[in-house]
Amino acid sequence: MKICQSCGMPLDKDPNKGGTNMDNSKSEKFCSFCFTKGKFHDEGINLHEKIEKNIKIAVEKLGISELKAREMAENILPSLERWKA
Repeated sequence: MKICQSCGMPLDKDPNKGGTNMDNSKSEKFCSFCFTKGKFHDEGINLHEKIEKNIKIAVEKLGISELKAREMAENILPSLERWKA
């Protein structure tokens, strides 16, 4: 299963089946919620801020408990391509 290398969402769950590159081709790495026309929607955000953003989305939109959402975000996001130093 391929996941977005910015937020960790399974790409097959993305209604658009991926974001778009600068040339409008499908991104193989990033979802449409994170990446469109070759740019991140949250350009300039750091890993800590992205973790907090993902926790908020998981709790408010997906009904996941904050504890579970935090555990998932803190375990998955640092290993993704966008966040590796």
